[in-house]
Amino acid sequence: MDEGIKYKLKVRTKTAWSIYNKMRKQKVPFEGVYDVFAIRFIIDCPPDPDTEKALCWKVFSYVTEEYEQDTNRLRDWLTLPKPNGYESLHITVRNRDGAYIEVQIRTKRMDETAESGLASHWSYKGISHEATLDTWLKSVRNILEHPAETSSGYEDDLPTPPENEIFVFTPSGELRKLAAGATVLDFAFDIHSNLGIKCTGGKVNGKAVSIREKLNTGDIVEILSSKNQKPSSDWLNIVVSSKAKSKIKQKLAEVEFAKADEGKELLNRKMKNWKIDLSDDMLASLMKKYQHKTLRSFYAAIGEGEIDLFELRDRIQEDETAAKAPEEVKVKTSLGERDKGDDILVLNARNVRGMDYKMAKCCNPVFGDDVFGFLSRLHGIKIHRMSCPNAARLMEQYPYLIQKVRWSDNPSTSNFQVTLRIAAAHEPSVINEIMDVVGSFRSAMRGFNVVDNPRTGGYDITLKLAVPGNLELDKVLSQIRALRNVEKANRS
Repeated sequence: MDEGIKYKLKVRTKTAWSIYNKMRKQKVPFEGVYDVFAIRFIIDCPPDPDTEKALCWKVFSYVTEEYEQDTNRLRDWLTLPKPNGYESLHITVRNRDGAYIEVQIRTKRMDETAESGLASHWSYKGISHEATLDTWLKSVRNILEHPAETSSGYEDDLPTPPENEIFVFTPSGELRKLAAGATVLDFAFDIHSNLGIKCTGGKVNGKAVSIREKLNTGDIVEILSSKNQKPSSDWLNIVVSSKAKSKIKQKLAEVEFAKADEGKELLNRKMKNWKIDLSDDMLASLMKKYQHKTLRSFYAAIGEGEIDLFELRDRIQEDETAAKAPEEVKVKTSLGERDKGDDILVLNARNVRGMDYKMAKCCNPVFGDDVFGFLSRLHGIKIHRMSCPNAARLMEQYPYLIQKVRWSDNPSTSNFQVTLRIAAAHEPSVINEIMDVVGSFRSAMRGFNVVDNPRTGGYDITLKLAVPGNLELDKVLSQIRALRNVEKANRS
């Protein structure tokens, strides 16, 4: 791989005895054992969930570009980790000699968790944690019911509970299993999500404690709550369970959405009163100045009162003044004169990385799209789609900077990157279905990201493809839209 991704490769060959056992248990011939040979990519990257997933899918795209994949055997435990916490991406490919190879893709953090954490190897193979719990409870019950058979009959003789797990009780005596290091807040979410959201603290063995209090095996825990309680981002550092983290993130997102709606309405009302036309470029500039990566967080900051709208107005006016500087006027005149002598610019699809023009990142044109050129002082000619969100504004405000362009008559031999936004039902099978569609056309996956949408309860999928032109892209989009679990699919 030439993308600067740091990784370690592990290779494993299944033993003859292991192959025999698998054939016997699954009742399949030798040809039905697809993991005789296995390789594992362990990516070295910071432990950030979004970065980790993006890199794993990028490695996946490189592997499946080189080797034929069996999409029926794709196992996506990145989008939906196993209950025990196991995260990885598994795919079976066939090499040039016709041999099947299982490929596992995970990050260093995921690998360490799988090898020594909650998702240890025996657990990953499907042996239930409940078996450990049952064994421990039987031992405890036996000692309590037959004290004479033990050395002393005292509680010191009770067996040690399983590692990485604790067992605590509700006031009514209900037993709950939690991960080691779990807090009162984890326990509240384990009881019920709504109780977790409203949790203000608790009582452990009758003693009042905060939501941060760590629990131990044998504790009796009572949860205290308030209808006025609201979660904060700091809660994510208090809990250890994936369930609690997921519910907290969902609630924080809901709050942010509500504040964003308030902020957007407030900003639009003020802009109207001040008779200011807030363009997309101006909005992007303000987001950058206030250090917000998403429009939602920017609007939410306005709704929370973190951004002073009068200060924002002053910044807009400063930008407008700077845009009317004499140097800018000079450049515009020069470009206008050049435009008069120019004919239609022909885009050579065989070499889209030419020095004279670049494809605009805001709309990512592909061969065959209706396009136009925009003369930029800093970046030369930028090629935009006619349907680009910025097209109408650019043509209206800067007609003297518009360059007529068309594609070469030669068929495209290059690949163009395009981004698809897909809204799908919360069904794990939809990932495989989309992969099948992409694999059936002359397109290559360059990126894949899946996030939960707290509003719809489904998936928001971002798919980056490399395609030769818009005809192939239209076919891919049409097939994806036809999938039963896909609600919406559009080009970004």
